[in-house]
Amino acid sequence: MKHRTALTIPVLVGAALVARVLVQTPGPAEGAPSGPPPTAAPASPSAPSPPGVPSDPAPAATGTTTPEQAVRLALDGLGAHRGRYALAVEDLTSGRSAAYGSPASSTETFTSASIVKVDILAALLLRTQDRGGRLSAAQQQLASDMIRVSDNDAAQRLWAEIGGRQGLDAANARLGLSSAHAGQKVPWGLTRTTARDQIALLKAVFTQDSPLNTASRSYLRTLMGTVSEGQNWGVGAAGTPGTPPVLKNGWLPDGTTRLWIVNSVGIVERAGHSLLVVLTDGQPTQETGIGLVERVAAAAVEALVPTP
Repeated sequence: MKHRTALTIPVLVGAALVARVLVQTPGPAEGAPSGPPPTAAPASPSAPSPPGVPSDPAPAATGTTTPEQAVRLALDGLGAHRGRYALAVEDLTSGRSAAYGSPASSTETFTSASIVKVDILAALLLRTQDRGGRLSAAQQQLASDMIRVSDNDAAQRLWAEIGGRQGLDAANARLGLSSAHAGQKVPWGLTRTTARDQIALLKAVFTQDSPLNTASRSYLRTLMGTVSEGQNWGVGAAGTPGTPPVLKNGWLPDGTTRLWIVNSVGIVERAGHSLLVVLTDGQPTQETGIGLVERVAAAAVEALVPTP
């Protein structure tokens, strides 16, 4: 099976999803739908304090600044942005972690788009482990196409093999994800997720504290470390220049608002290794979303793991 990316656009009619699930392109989609850009939101998504309650002042950047405060200061300093986003980051060397978003940084849900393909493959690998076997040559080809070139047909076939959303829910319960991650009666690309759940999934892929065995984790990491050219943007922008990205991205035009969902998850190398998740929606174009993901990813990791 040749590496390819299926070009399909979700169209919503009432509550029904017609045609295919996702749009996946190796780069910005030609003829991407455009719509009125959303009002630029302030960089700090914190809700105002109730009347009579003083607002919490931004912490000073001192040696006692917590990881959450350091990341918030860095991201607030980026200024206004389009749409909304949530970020979660955890440095595996120091154990420092932080989350940021609106209104509740790690619990607000976003449409998964193609980052769910990492979860689909993790579920398939768990099923294969349970049966004491290994992926067939056909399954390995589908997995490669699904992760490296984000092929939607391959994802659909493996989605069926894991038992659809019920199979994903069962795997996620073992991987440490909440029930909010899948569980919806929608196609795989429209499942909802949170930054917190994506960090849990990355821990299952990149740390030993995982139901995935060493071989399964190594296989997933290898595929995420060899995504095709044109799909290697995203959280990798936070890594040390010259280090290959290890990530999976997802991008999808919303069929109702004609705005874009752009997500990126992975592990970056910068004075150690950090797990990093950026989820966005309400982006006027795919390029705008990519730019936002890369700016906030780089700022957050620099704040959490400053380099000399």
